[in-house]
Parts: sequence; structure tokens; C-alpha cells
Amino acid sequence: MIPMAKPLIGEEEKQAVLRVLDSGGLAQGREVAALEAAFAAVIGTKHAIATTNGTTALHVALMANGVGPGDEVITVPFTFIASANTVLYCGATPVFVDIDPVSFNMDPALLEAAITPRTKAIQPVHLYGNPADMAPIMAIAERHGLRIIEDACQAHGAAIGARKVGTFGSGCFSFYPTKNITTAEGGMITTDSDEVADQARMLRAHGMRRRYYHEMLGYNFRMTDVHAAIGSAQLPKLERFTAQRIANAAYLSAHLPTDKVQVPTVQPGTTHVFHQYTVRVLPPFDRDTVRRQLEAAGVGSEVYYPVPIHEQEVYQKLGYTDLHFPVSEAAARQVLSLPVHPALTQADLETIVAAVAAL
Repeated sequence: MIPMAKPLIGEEEKQAVLRVLDSGGLAQGREVAALEAAFAAVIGTKHAIATTNGTTALHVALMANGVGPGDEVITVPFTFIASANTVLYCGATPVFVDIDPVSFNMDPALLEAAITPRTKAIQPVHLYGNPADMAPIMAIAERHGLRIIEDACQAHGAAIGARKVGTFGSGCFSFYPTKNITTAEGGMITTDSDEVADQARMLRAHGMRRRYYHEMLGYNFRMTDVHAAIGSAQLPKLERFTAQRIANAAYLSAHLPTDKVQVPTVQPGTTHVFHQYTVRVLPPFDRDTVRRQLEAAGVGSEVYYPVPIHEQEVYQKLGYTDLHFPVSEAAARQVLSLPVHPALTQADLETIVAAVAAL
């Protein structure tokens, strides 16, 4: 079976972990600080603040930008549920706008109609590693005095022109094992704001600037040095991993049958880093039947995401009923992600293409 994801862990990562274990300093320390500095340099921001995972990065970034009870944050319903749950964690309300049918990202044309006096921030998601359309989103945010929190958890190294995602506002990244690089588990916030960085560092560490002097209610969202050491070994490989993902995606797009699937579109001037290679299964083919046929052919696949957030049971209980986002709902029925990770061989790519062609 060709797997959907395959973390590439080498000798460098193993030796990094052993180095930390031998040092006796396992908690947040020098290794975390080194990863933060290196990641900030790669993304192009003044600050990077490590956390336990991508969800806590989003939670802390929202709070550090002043999001709290009574506020509203505009995001999309077609994404991993953490994009909205973290707004709820702050006591704020997620407000959804639909997505663009081609990019699967936030449709900027729908933003202004969703803004109310309670709106505090816009949270675009760079879904699948594809940059959201940030120019109009930034213009709207500036016009209305709103903060930008970028959910870049799937988009390490994605860019618009020469500008990396995570530099347009407060960026949030995940280092879950299936992401483009991993720390085994971890997250990162990027920002050029000294104030946001200061608040984020306190919020992740029980509200402390100095040890045992607590200035605010905070959390224990600190990354360990073990995780950071893995990340520091992975980060220099990001460019190579990304190039291979892009090459694999290009092969698939050039060879998959376009009468059966709609392949991803890369907007001119952008760098899509293909955390996922996501197609839309075209009628009359049924997405779930296609998955079963691919599995029988030895090709893994996954659906990201089968249920839009507003239709999830927990959100129905919260009152998100009678909402209709047709583009998101159609995508949830039709999208299918195929393997694109850097460990794929040429034979794997040919097998994937053949399996789809045989539908």
C-alpha cells in the first residue's frame, strides 16, 4: 500500500534526540530557542514562539492578538476543526464565510458582508499548503481595523511572490508527524509584533516573564527540547522536501485523467507546498467508491474534510443550524487527497496515476 504520509526521520533527528537526552535538559530551553530563531529566519519574521502543537499555536495567537469573550473571528467552515475551536477557547464566536471553489481557501468577496461591530480578527486558512488570497484579505482587514491570524498549519514555506505565509499577520504552524516537517508534535507562532510575541510567550508559560512571577492567567503550552531538537534537524530539509512535493504534484497533474478528477490549480506567482495533493472527484464518479477502488489497487487516500465545521454535531449543538455554505458543502462531498509526500518513488507515482485512470 502506498501510504498517504510518511514522516522522513533520519540519523540527524535520532542523534539530536540523543544529544538532548544526554544533556539532562529536557524542558523548554536552548534547543527550543534555537529552533525559534531558525524558523523565524526561514519564514522571515522578527519572532517565532514555539508551542506544544498547532492547535495551541492558534489558541495563543488569537489571545495574544486580544481576541476574547464577545468578539467574533471570521474563518472558513472547510478546514480542520481546530481553526474554529480555538476561537471558542478564547470565549469568542467563529463566523464562517464560504470558500473559493478552485483554491478551497477563503473567498475574499464574501468577507465584508460578514463583518460586524464585534469582529476582531480574520483567520484565513492556507489549506493543503496553498496560500490564501492575502492581498484583498489584508486590504479589508486594514480598512476595518482587524487583526489577521493566519492558519498556516499546513503551509510551511508556502509563499505569495517572495513573501512567505506567516508574515501577513500572526502565523500559526503545526509540526504534527504528517506535516511537511515535524517535531513529532509541536507548533509555532510567527509575528513581527513585539507586543504579540511578548503576550504569546507569557500565555504559553503560565503567564510568566520571569520564573515564578505570574502576570496573567496562562497555560502550559511549552515545547520540549526533545521536540525542538527534532525540528532543528528537520528544518534544513524543508526546501528539499518541498521541491520533491512540488515535483510529485506536477507529475500527478500532468498525468491524471481530467475527465475523472479535477487537479489542483496553482495561482501564478504563488508557491503551493502541497501538504496535500487534493483533487475533486467529478461526476458521475462517487468519491467513496473511488477510495475503495484505489485501496484495492494499493493506493492510500484520505478525505480532508468530509464534514464542514458548521455541520459537525458539536457546532449544531452550539446553534450553527440553518447555515448553508454551498461551495464548502460540495467540496466536502467531492474532495480526495492522494499521496504526494517526498518518499514517493517514480513507480509509486505511476501506480497512483494508473489506479485513477482505471476507475
